Amino acid sequence: MNADKLSNRLQTVANLVKQGARIADIGSDHAYLPVYLAKQQVIDFAIAGEVVPGPHANATHEIKVQAVQDIVSSRLGNGLAVVTPDDRIDTVIIAGMGGTLIADILEKGQAKLLTVTNLVLQPNVGEPRVRQWLMKHHYEITGEQILKEDHHIYEVLAAQKTTQTIRYSEKELLFGPQLLKELPNPIFTEKWQAELKREQQAIQQMKQAQVLPQDRIDHLQQKIRLIKEVLNDEN
Repeated sequence: MNADKLSNRLQTVANLVKQGARIADIGSDHAYLPVYLAKQQVIDFAIAGEVVPGPHANATHEIKVQAVQDIVSSRLGNGLAVVTPDDRIDTVIIAGMGGTLIADILEKGQAKLLTVTNLVLQPNVGEPRVRQWLMKHHYEITGEQILKEDHHIYEVLAAQKTTQTIRYSEKELLFGPQLLKELPNPIFTEKWQAELKREQQAIQQMKQAQVLPQDRIDHLQQKIRLIKEVLNDEN
């Protein structure tokens, strides 16, 4: 992968960025995504944010080599701290982190989201946590993609700021409101069949304990019921 040919995962993220966007890519990984979007003339401006000096140096080097420093700025800082009002950022991208960390970055950076109308998020795990944050903070999920790459299944979410109250059901938070509309999907089925098996095995292990963690078992049994319901609806 490089700035001229993204991985399928990052290409899926790139496809959800709107023409003319001003983006902040948090945890930018060599700045491949913003550099690609700049070279494809999709974006007007980008920040490639990194919290660790090594990746920041890599991003800075990539931006210079690709000669897009007029459009892409590499910055060292924690989360959305790299964004200033003068940047006029309208789109925040966070890809390749856990859902809890993504939600935490957004929560701590709320002051930097005042001009942000679009979010493109790709959690490696913990997608429901991201959807809960979006719902709470009036971002409507407008698009969801699910893909498999290198034996791992990823979900990519696009969300747009709204003044409306957003309410997602327990099922929509778990599986994704947009993904549920596009079933059947073989990658979705593969993910949730594997998850069903893991949760069933987890319950069997818990039942061997001297003191049953009943609350945890009840929670997993409810999740299993939802998974079976959705998988049965697919068929």
